[in-house]
Amino acid sequence: MTLISPACRDALSSWLDGQKALAGAARNTITAYQGDVVEFLSFMTLHHGEPQGLGALERITVADMRAWMAQARAGGVGARSLARKLSAVKSFYRWLADREGFEPTAVLSTRAPKFQKKLPRPLAEDAARAMIDTVELQAASGWVAARDVAVVTLLYGCGLRISEALGLTGADAPLPATLRILGKGGKERVVPVIAPARDAVATYLRLCPHPQQNDAALFRGTRGGPLNPRAIQSVMARARLQLGLPATATPHAMRHSFATHLLSAGGDLRAIQELLGHASLSTTQAYTAVDTARLMEVYDRAHPRA
Repeated sequence: MTLISPACRDALSSWLDGQKALAGAARNTITAYQGDVVEFLSFMTLHHGEPQGLGALERITVADMRAWMAQARAGGVGARSLARKLSAVKSFYRWLADREGFEPTAVLSTRAPKFQKKLPRPLAEDAARAMIDTVELQAASGWVAARDVAVVTLLYGCGLRISEALGLTGADAPLPATLRILGKGGKERVVPVIAPARDAVATYLRLCPHPQQNDAALFRGTRGGPLNPRAIQSVMARARLQLGLPATATPHAMRHSFATHLLSAGGDLRAIQELLGHASLSTTQAYTAVDTARLMEVYDRAHPRA
């Protein structure tokens, strides 16, 4: 942060502390916010030829904002990433303007670049089931195979993120009918655990050679430590090659599949939002676009005039 004035450094630190304490932002989010705002403030220092104190930040113009965005795009920053950076800068400015009592219109009125939102890439129902079956065939030992099946079944059967599944501890076993999951930003949700997921975890626990402890990870690596998510990513990569599935068939795709298949079966969008732990319904609504796209594919194939 050498290009940033001490006053700006202190202001940024206070804002980030507020994001952690009041907004409940996750560690990775805080790190991204810090990087984005530091990058912006550093650009303004170089752009104006001197460190930008709080007074100088109040005088940022629309032309300054355009120069920053043009420099970012010229440096290879994509529209989606630039929109995220601008969002962080606006959030910081909104807080700073309220604290310092200035008008942040030039920053807040800056429009984010348009970009095509990526739709979730779920697997078809038969492919999701095949993935679980094929994952079991990848491991050399029975308990590792049972472990991998248990994790992937939780991702698909309960819509968990890989970090949430691997965050379970021995205190969660045997799995109950519902789990309390602490998700992104410290948001807690209650997730029903279907019988196949409970059975898969019970099989893994019966075969696992490492003793279970309440305060230790439920899913263990081969040496007994917490299971690394890369192990699940790797076993799914081998399985998808075997099945001829695309590179998008990742652990997170199992969570996408959970949501999409629930929606296809008539699930309520609000209920799915709660099950996934999405803060905003707009995030969950992306699955309606996926479902509509699939419906149109079926329509195009099956319509008598097609």
